[in-house]
Amino acid sequence: MKFGIVIFPGSNCERDCFYVAKNVVEQEAVHLWHKERDLQNVDVVIVPGGFSYGDYLRAGGIARFSPIMSEIINFAEKGGLVIGICNGFQVLVESGLLPGALMVNKNLKFICEDVYLRVENNKTPFTRHFKKGEIVKMPIAHKEGNYYAPPDIVKELENNGRVVFRYSTEDGEITEEANPNGSVNNIAGIINEKGNVLGMMPHPERMAETILGGDDGRKVFTSLLEMVS
Repeated sequence: MKFGIVIFPGSNCERDCFYVAKNVVEQEAVHLWHKERDLQNVDVVIVPGGFSYGDYLRAGGIARFSPIMSEIINFAEKGGLVIGICNGFQVLVESGLLPGALMVNKNLKFICEDVYLRVENNKTPFTRHFKKGEIVKMPIAHKEGNYYAPPDIVKELENNGRVVFRYSTEDGEITEEANPNGSVNNIAGIINEKGNVLGMMPHPERMAETILGGDDGRKVFTSLLEMVS
């Protein structure tokens, strides 16, 4: 499998994603510069975390107009696999590939901590190696991670299994206290209607080796490997 990791001015997680793709799951990986239009025949596009374009206007608002994004949108519309992590999730929402919006955290502050997530859907290309209901730990690092969508959109996401990860307690309880940023229904990650585009605020690439405190995030990457024979 060939991974393509996008680099915007202000990205800061592209090296982590590249390292996991190339050295942890041992696949081919390339960088995709934001001004390019060539996706280099990748199988998966990762839009990484960071502060693209300094998060001016709003998080992901400018990156959405980068030349590379028009190609990623076309790639996704044809069924290509795309994952947006943290700022990448914000970019995918701004690009219209995922519904809703990422607002400022409920405490109005930047949050950097490990959180527990409950796997709500393990039938996606990104979650095949998880068990449904499994509790995993991954770090978050964001100020605009408060997911919001109108009630009708949230209902559609819930009814169609499009909520992939949800903030929970270590025991898997969905509580207000376990919700770090105020996201509606404790939503931490969603997929598009076709199931080939994932957006998530937690960072799986930062929890992909036991030396980092756990390897739950590695399963996001290994799950994808089954998509290409």
